[in-house]
Amino acid sequence: MDVIAAANARAAAIPPGQPGILRMEVGQPGTGAPRGAAEAAARALRDGHPMGYTEAFGLPSLRARIAARYAGHYGAAVPMERIAVTVGASGAFPLAFLAAFDAGDRVAMAAPYYPPYANILTALGMVPLLLPCDASTRFQPTVAMLEALDPRPAGLIVASPCNPAGTMLAPEELRNIACWCHANGVRLISDEIYHGLSYGTEEATAAALSPSAIVVNSFSKYFSMTGWRVGWTVLPEDLVRPVERLAQNMFISAPHVAQVAAEAAFDCIEELEANRATYRRSRDLLLAGLPEAGFDRIAAADGAFYIWADVGHLTNDSPDFCRRMLDEAGIAATPGVDFDPERGTRFLRFSYCGPEADMAEAPARLRRWLRG
Repeated sequence: MDVIAAANARAAAIPPGQPGILRMEVGQPGTGAPRGAAEAAARALRDGHPMGYTEAFGLPSLRARIAARYAGHYGAAVPMERIAVTVGASGAFPLAFLAAFDAGDRVAMAAPYYPPYANILTALGMVPLLLPCDASTRFQPTVAMLEALDPRPAGLIVASPCNPAGTMLAPEELRNIACWCHANGVRLISDEIYHGLSYGTEEATAAALSPSAIVVNSFSKYFSMTGWRVGWTVLPEDLVRPVERLAQNMFISAPHVAQVAAEAAFDCIEELEANRATYRRSRDLLLAGLPEAGFDRIAAADGAFYIWADVGHLTNDSPDFCRRMLDEAGIAATPGVDFDPERGTRFLRFSYCGPEADMAEAPARLRRWLRG
């Protein structure tokens, strides 16, 4: 957030006609909601729909479309009764954590990690257990890491594709982790919010691999609906009623109008795939250009819209490096300490969900800046 504020201030101070700031710090799509989704919401409002509370788990018609997505995209049979529509993925995590864990429980996750995992767990009285990961495991956890834990944690969070590294677990790797967790009484929570945004690696859902796993997803990334605040979770049978009770009391329901738009978004796949193609081109531009600019230690960018770069050969203070890069090169990126307080001083995250032209320009700017 500090980087966003600094980039906004810097952009406002640039005189007209001068090169602008290249925004590579923000983790949200550069596109708005698909046209059909926005039109469905507008149509419902024009027709005088009261937009009241829905059921706590959301509109049955939307839950049915989500279930159909699992059948069509993964070949997985997921009953709509196990699907809860939530206030974004951000609303799904506290519901899942409260239903699955008790205060004091330890929940493991790879480091680097998405910061709200640890922050929400801590706020709820649970204990994040960080598993230091690096390029040798593609910044993902392994069964060997889990086997080494004594005592076993109460849960494990995985993300594939992950934020910030953009790496993915191959289907067999996710299967092995899911089976290990189920066999050892470790509740698996699979963050699949970036599904749909992958570039060659097959996507697998934990909903098809374990009867005890919790899956979290959202309309924010692939469906390009961040501000609409609508997501979903696929629950194991033993947590359906506990999560429903929690949702009724904590959120009542996700916004009705957002659910209407989300349902219509399933009919906008052509537009959404065009967005994905743009991200892929931007990714390819950066994978080719960043090494030439001096950023040659980057994680495999399998999915999402991030590149995780090891800049230890350039700095051991990524916050200062990012400040200088913004001030001197006009490029905003996120320092790695946001995702790994211990080792993130030598990493930074580039996001490539902005305009394709900006992504094409970024390597040249960086090359000029580093070479003085």
